[in-house]
Amino acid sequence: MIGDAPAAATRADARTDGMVWVPGGAFWMGSEAHYPEEGPVQRVQLDGFRIDRDPVTNRDFAAFVAATGYVTVAERALDPASYPGVPPEALRPGSLVFRAPPQGTRARSPSDWWDYVAGASWRHPAGPGSTVEGRADHPVVHVAFEDAERFARWTGKSLPTEAEWEFAARGGLERAAYCWGDAAMPDGRPMANSWIGQFPATGGPAGGTGATSPVGAFPPNAYGLHDMAGNVWEWTVDWYRDRRAALPAKACCGTDGGGEARRASLDPAQPAIRIPRKVVKGGSFLCAPNYCHRFRPAARQPQMIDTASCHIGFRCVVRPAR
Repeated sequence: MIGDAPAAATRADARTDGMVWVPGGAFWMGSEAHYPEEGPVQRVQLDGFRIDRDPVTNRDFAAFVAATGYVTVAERALDPASYPGVPPEALRPGSLVFRAPPQGTRARSPSDWWDYVAGASWRHPAGPGSTVEGRADHPVVHVAFEDAERFARWTGKSLPTEAEWEFAARGGLERAAYCWGDAAMPDGRPMANSWIGQFPATGGPAGGTGATSPVGAFPPNAYGLHDMAGNVWEWTVDWYRDRRAALPAKACCGTDGGGEARRASLDPAQPAIRIPRKVVKGGSFLCAPNYCHRFRPAARQPQMIDTASCHIGFRCVVRPAR
């Protein structure tokens, strides 16, 4: 009967609702013009794939939790064995929350604007007493890598590779500095929810909320994707290295690289903490040219897989069956 789709097709249509098809092709990945970890620039070719138009929202994540009863990493107690020397009070369930220093003060290090807040989670983004009420269309935050991966699996999707994420973020603009071109603010117009002013002493996020903005509040890139710059950092599946390893001429969905890649991702500056790190992309509402000029496609940053914060989220991909 016309209009009666097979159940499998119906599920597939629902799975890709809200996604954008990114055609395959070759592109120059990385940059040698900004931070050293963005190199070397290399030519990479990808098959086409679908990617979420927007970061996963609080509404999306709430549906997942309601259906599965999932408890995020930030809502679980930390294992003292993984954090030698850390006081017990700092091992209570919680997450990292940005606390803006008083305007005009001299804040010198991340400890001046980051607090580990017991009770902070995706449900309580600023800590106990805060809620996501009225923020259903904001990106979900305080999600660790495991949380993002479990959500992706539940939806029948995957997390993107770094190459897929960067290719999608560029929107077909070859070697452009930003998702929209080479000017940070064309005609003085903010194009992403990034920090306007001198971080962290003056100004604030362009979205005007002091933190995340609703998805779609800023113009999409040429592929129709929102928030590929600013708003929240986004998880990828790739283990972090200070300089990217050479990718095959045609990159596929990627593998995790095995134990060697996982070990290579450990932070040499913290040898006592053996927590592997993944690549996050896109920058966040806390990125500013004077401090973290990373709301660009080539930019990348390491993030420990067990660590969540108020400016890290994710989006998913679907690759064609092989």
